[in-house]
Amino acid sequence: MPGTLTLDALTKLVDAGEIDTVTLAQIDMQGRLMGKRFHARHFLDAGHETHSCNYLLAVDQEMEPVPGFKSASWAQGYGDYMMKPDLATLRLAPWAPGAALVICDTLDHHGHHPIAVAPRSILRAQLARLAERGMVAKTASELEFYVFRESFDQVHDSGYRALTPTSPYNEDYHILTTAREEALMRAVRDDLYGAGIPVENSKGEAWAGQHEINVKYSDALDSADIHTITKHAVKEIALAQGHAVTFMAKYADAPAGSSCHVHQSLWSADGQPLFFDPDEPFGMSATMRAYVAGLLKYASDFTLFLAPNINSYKRYVAGTFAPTKAVWSRDNRTAGYRLVGEGSKAIRIENRVGGADLNPYLAYAVQIAAGMAGIDEGLELEPEFRGDAYTTEGVRQIPRTLRDALAAADESAMLRAALGDEVVDHYVHAARWEQTQYDRRVTDWEVARGFERA
Repeated sequence: MPGTLTLDALTKLVDAGEIDTVTLAQIDMQGRLMGKRFHARHFLDAGHETHSCNYLLAVDQEMEPVPGFKSASWAQGYGDYMMKPDLATLRLAPWAPGAALVICDTLDHHGHHPIAVAPRSILRAQLARLAERGMVAKTASELEFYVFRESFDQVHDSGYRALTPTSPYNEDYHILTTAREEALMRAVRDDLYGAGIPVENSKGEAWAGQHEINVKYSDALDSADIHTITKHAVKEIALAQGHAVTFMAKYADAPAGSSCHVHQSLWSADGQPLFFDPDEPFGMSATMRAYVAGLLKYASDFTLFLAPNINSYKRYVAGTFAPTKAVWSRDNRTAGYRLVGEGSKAIRIENRVGGADLNPYLAYAVQIAAGMAGIDEGLELEPEFRGDAYTTEGVRQIPRTLRDALAAADESAMLRAALGDEVVDHYVHAARWEQTQYDRRVTDWEVARGFERA
C-alpha cells in the first residue's frame, strides 16, 4: 500500500524536507491514540523508544486517575511505561501535513515485557494462543459516526445541545444528500488510503448526518490498528474542516445509533480458509460452527468489551437495526450474529452487537477467546434463527445495562481462563467506576421530567 513506510523510506522523506514530525502513539483503555509528537530528525537519530506515564491505563474518558487499579496508583507513584514503536505500523499521516505515525506496544519501564492490561498486549496474547493451534484470525470493522454542521468547539461551548446534523433526513445509501458531506468523506477516504489503509468505501447510514467507513479485511492486529487510526483520522479531518463528529453509540434520541459490526474468520497459517466446507449447510465448516457456538454461549460474558460505556446500552432498541438478541441467522439484520459471504474466502460471521465506542483490540480479543473456547469444548451450533428476533421471546438476550454486562464479565470463567484474572479485574474495575460515576449524576431528563411534577 502507498503510505506505509520503512525506516529507510522515512529517512529519505526527512532528508528531503517532506516529513518533519513523527507521532508515536500507544492505545489507551478507551481505544484512543495517546502519545507524543517528535521532531522527525530526533526520532531517527536518538532511537525510537520513548516513555509515557502509566496512568494512561488507569484513567477514565475524562483522563481522571481512577483509584483502585493494581497496575498504577498514587501509592505506586504513577511511574513510566515504555512505548516501543511497532515499525510495521509506520506510515504517513496525510491529514497532518509533514507528519508520519507509528503505533507503539506498551512495555514495562525498562522494556523487558509487555504490560498485560494494555489493549494491544491483550489482543497479541489471544493471537498467540491461536498461533499455537496453527490458526490466524482475520477481522474487519464497520465504523459508523455522525457528522454535524457545528465545530467541536461550538458543540462544546453549547453544552452539547442543539446539534445540527449535516443532512436533514435519513441518508442511508443516498448519493444526493451525502454530497453535503462529500468534502469531508472524500478527504477521509483519500487520506486513509494515503496512510496505507486499504479503504473500500464510505456510505450514508441510517439517519440524518450518519456515515459509515469500510476498510478491507485484514489480520486481526493490523485490523485493530487500522480501526483506531481510522477513527482518529476522521476526528482530525473533521476538526480541520470545522465539523464535529461523534462515535458515541447513541448520541441522541435519533432512531439509529452508531455501531461497529465486526466481521471475523479463521485461517490456517499457510493461508487456507478454515470456516468453509462446501459439503456442509451454508458452507459452514465444523470449525466455524464450533467457533460461532462459542460466540453465542459466551455472548453475555464478553458484551462488556463490545459495549463498554453506560451510553452503549441506549443503542439496543428494537426496530433500529441494533440487535437485542444473541442468536445467529443467515443474512438477517435482526440477529446479533449474521452469517455472511459466499465461498471459501468470503464466508464469515458478522457480530452486530458492538457499538462505535468499543476498543477494537479488546473486542477482537474476547471474541477470539470465546470462539476458541467453542472449538476446544467441541460445542454444537444451535439451529439457525429465522424470523424477527426483536419480537421473538425465549431466546438469548443481550445484556441491557452496563451493570449486567460487567457482572457477567466478572463471573466469566472463560474470560478469566483466556485473558487472565489481572486483565478481567482491570477492565471490570474500569466499568464499575463508569457505573458509579453515572449513578451519582443527575441528568437533564430527570430534571425536566420531575422538577415541577414530582
